[in-house]
Amino acid sequence: MSRPAGPTVAIVGGGFTGACVALHLAERWSGALALHVVEPRAGLGRGVAYDSDEPAHRINVPSTRMSIYPGDEGHFDRWLRANDAVADDPAATLPDGRIFPRRAVFGRYAGAALAEVLRRRPAIVFRHHRTRAVTVAATPGGYRIHLADGGSIEADLVVLATSHPPPAPPAELSTLDGVAGYVPDPWAPGALDAIGPDDRVVIAGTGLTMADIVAALALKGHRGPIAVLSRRGLLSRGHPPAPVEPWGRFDQPPPRTALELLRRVRAELRAAAAAGQPWQAVLDAVRRDAQNLWSQLPLRQRARLLRHLRPFWDVHRYRVAPQVEAAVADAASEGRFTRRLGRLRGAEPSPEGIRVRFGRDETIETDALVLATGPAHGSVIAGNPALASLAAAGLVKADSLGLGIATDRSSRAIALDGRALDTLLVAGPLARATFGELMGLPQVSAQAEQVAVRVAAWLTAAGARRGLATASL
Repeated sequence: MSRPAGPTVAIVGGGFTGACVALHLAERWSGALALHVVEPRAGLGRGVAYDSDEPAHRINVPSTRMSIYPGDEGHFDRWLRANDAVADDPAATLPDGRIFPRRAVFGRYAGAALAEVLRRRPAIVFRHHRTRAVTVAATPGGYRIHLADGGSIEADLVVLATSHPPPAPPAELSTLDGVAGYVPDPWAPGALDAIGPDDRVVIAGTGLTMADIVAALALKGHRGPIAVLSRRGLLSRGHPPAPVEPWGRFDQPPPRTALELLRRVRAELRAAAAAGQPWQAVLDAVRRDAQNLWSQLPLRQRARLLRHLRPFWDVHRYRVAPQVEAAVADAASEGRFTRRLGRLRGAEPSPEGIRVRFGRDETIETDALVLATGPAHGSVIAGNPALASLAAAGLVKADSLGLGIATDRSSRAIALDGRALDTLLVAGPLARATFGELMGLPQVSAQAEQVAVRVAAWLTAAGARRGLATASL
C-alpha cells in the first residue's frame, strides 16, 4: 500500500486499548490523517476481555465506573440507559440500581463511541484491517507493517496496543493434548460445551477466570462437583454493599519499600475498620495512588512487590461481579465447590477420565480439567510475530520485570540500545512495568488518552517541520 500525502498512524491491536487510543486521537485531531487499526475481530473495542458471547461473563465493576473517557466515569452508564442495552438481561441490574452488564455490551459501547467520534471527523480516513500484523519493520520514512492477509501499511507512527497473550498450558500437561475433557483455553468459543451436567470438574486457578467458569457452568445447568486448585487458594473478593469513598493516602510521602507499603496499608485497614469503613475503601485509595507509588519504588522493590504481594493485590483489586460471586457461593453452599491447595504438578488420562496431580503427593480424578491460570505474560513478545519482529530488529525489548515491553514514562518504546522511540508507542497492559497499575479501568483508558495526546503533539510537530497545515485541537 502506498503512503498517502498526509500523515499516517497505525494502531496494532483494536481491542479496548486500541479503540481508546483511536478515539482520543480523533477527539484531538480534525485535520487530514490516515488512521489504520489492525484487529482481526469484527468489532473494534472488544478484544479478549469484551468479545465473549458467554452470557455469564460480566464486567467486574458497576457501569457507573466504566468509561472510555477517563474524565467522565458515567459515560458508559448513560449510553447503557439511552440505548436500553440491558433490556434483555434483567439479572444485570441489582436491587440497589447498580448495573453489571455482560462484557459484550461494554465491547459494543467502546466500538460505538469510536464510530461516533470518527463520524465527526470527515478529514480522518479510517480503515479497520480485519487481519493480524505479521511483521513491523522500520523504513527510512517510518514503518512498514506486513499483514497476514498479504497487505501492508506504510505508517509514520505506530502504536502497539496488542491484547493479552493467550493462556500457555504448562509443559506438565502436554500429555493431555487432544484428550477429551481437557480445556486449555476457557475463553475459546464453546470451550465448556462438552462438559456434562453431572461431570466432575477441576479448575486450575482460583481468580476471576475461575469464577467466570463456575458462573458459565451454572447457566448451563451444571450440578456436578467442582474442585479449584491453586497454591494459596485465594478467591477474588466482592464489592461493598454500597459505594464507598477512598480511605487514606499512600503517596504522600510515597513508601520506599514494598514492606513499608504493606505496613501502611495494614494500618489504614485497621483505622478504617475502627471507623466502620470496609476494606474496599482502603484498597480503592491504594488503586488511586498506585501509579505514583510504583514510580517511586526502586526496581528491586517493584520486583519484591510482584513476587510477594501481587497475588493478594489481584484478588482485592480485581473484584468479582455480584452475580458471578453468587454462582460460586451457591455451588459452595450446595457442597459442590471445594478449594484444594497445592501447585499443579501434572495430569494424565486415566480409566476414570483425567487424573490430576497437585501439591506433594495428592491426586484427584475428574471428567474435565479447565485451565484458569491467566494470560502467558512471560511470552508476550515471543508469542506475537509483530512484536517478535520488532525485538529482532532491536526496536523493542522486554521490560526488566517480565510484564511486557520496556517503555519510558511517555509510553515510548525503549530500543535495545536504550533509545526512546518517538514514533513507536506502547498503549495498555504491555506498558505496565513502567506504570504499575495498568490492567483495569480507569488506568487503561487514561494511559490510552495520554498516548493519543502524545501522537497528536507529534503530528503537529511533524506537520510544522514539513510545512503542512495541521489541525490539532
